[in-house]
Amino acid sequence: MHFLRATPAAFFSCLLLIAGFAVTSATPAAAHAEASLLVEVDSGKVLEAENAAFPWHPASLTKVMTAYVTLKAVKDGRITLDKLLTVSPNAAAEKPSKMGFPPGTQVTVDNALKMMMVKSANDMAVVLAEGVGGSIDGFAAMMNQTAAQLGMTQTTYVNPNGLPDDRQVTSARDLAMLARAFIRDLPEYEYFVHIPSIRYGRRVTPNFNKLIGRFPGADGMKTGFICASGFNLMATATQNGRRLIAVVLGASSSQMRSIKAIRLLERGFSGNSNMTWLRPALGTVDNLAPIAAAPPNLRDDVCGPHRKRQASDNPDDDTLAGVVTNNPALSFFADGLKPPALRPEDMLAAAPAASEPVIVYTGPTKSGADLIATAAADAAAQEAAAANFRKSRAAKRRGGKAHASTDSKGNKRTTVTIDTRKPAAGSKSADAGDSKSKPNAARATGKPAAKPAEKPAAHKPATKPATAAKPAPKGKPKHAASEKPKN
Repeated sequence: MHFLRATPAAFFSCLLLIAGFAVTSATPAAAHAEASLLVEVDSGKVLEAENAAFPWHPASLTKVMTAYVTLKAVKDGRITLDKLLTVSPNAAAEKPSKMGFPPGTQVTVDNALKMMMVKSANDMAVVLAEGVGGSIDGFAAMMNQTAAQLGMTQTTYVNPNGLPDDRQVTSARDLAMLARAFIRDLPEYEYFVHIPSIRYGRRVTPNFNKLIGRFPGADGMKTGFICASGFNLMATATQNGRRLIAVVLGASSSQMRSIKAIRLLERGFSGNSNMTWLRPALGTVDNLAPIAAAPPNLRDDVCGPHRKRQASDNPDDDTLAGVVTNNPALSFFADGLKPPALRPEDMLAAAPAASEPVIVYTGPTKSGADLIATAAADAAAQEAAAANFRKSRAAKRRGGKAHASTDSKGNKRTTVTIDTRKPAAGSKSADAGDSKSKPNAARATGKPAAKPAEKPAAHKPATKPATAAKPAPKGKPKHAASEKPKN
């Protein structure tokens, strides 16, 4: 009633505000714009949307589709999680982030999925693609077919990991649809999208999705980054039996994408989703009208020279600038507590809820004592490799040579050879600056040079008379520099 009694000016201002919301939803994305979307999982209802139907480069969010296609093959009985896949030279050559296994290494589908989803390992994405689809092109065709079946009309895939390619395009709308399909179709495999951390040998890698273990109810899904796309995030969370999906594309940093996702989820769970009562209903995610446009290229804004920290074109280059991730004073979630005024920045600065890293490894499926032994062996191998690397570097600094070899058990060894013999005065290694360094050395020590040998070496005598050159003192090694003919 108060609204109806408002003055004409106030009423007109309100109409302008409503129109402004409508214009915002139809304005093309600028080169440095962002996209965001908040969707209810069960109903598909859109709670918030900004540039949600504009094309965007997915970066490593691609790996959610790679996992979906792989796990659908598992669920349909075409492969098993225990199936051994081989790292090809093609996979080993992928850019980081990656596990870095040499060609010929074997890994199960289960372990490859865990490494891909937590570490965002590009080489493991290719291992899965080649193992399931026969080749990258064959798997990309499977990905595109699946996207079409799910109604992802704005999506095109050309690789399984999201490394830069102008043809690899999606949208916040399509990614939310993929997230809903994953939750609906693969509930028994959802743990792959919310593993807090993995342990390979002695190396522990936390999930790049910083909401896991920090935001109450966070249970998925994936991060992504390349310079062209900015920092992307698909995040899901469940509170009081209600599950939401937040998609953030084009954020300026890994911290900002997490903050934006947290704010979206908080508004969604609180029921205060950006004053939705002022706007007409946004409908369901599949009814968002796709926008025909080219995806923005954020390279200059995200990776340009004005940035203090240069980003790379590697997905999930996720350093949190200015964020302390191990502050025990902020570990609110260790006791299941959430302070009423906790800011997103505080959540991200808090240490994640305590959890045991999931062990990953190479080779066939292992469990029990075999798994423990394998983890210990991997840790020992990593320690040996680190020691060999340090030994090799030290050898190079001392002028030695490092020789790599492999023992009977397949462990890599490095043997260092250092020549401790004094080089002959006439040798090439002793020639550099020899005429200057030796007198200087004698002056520095205050001792005369060693006497020459009692018997001269079997060489022709110097052509100059004996008085022309001072004879070397006794003890001088054979082939003295003064005896070396000049070229």
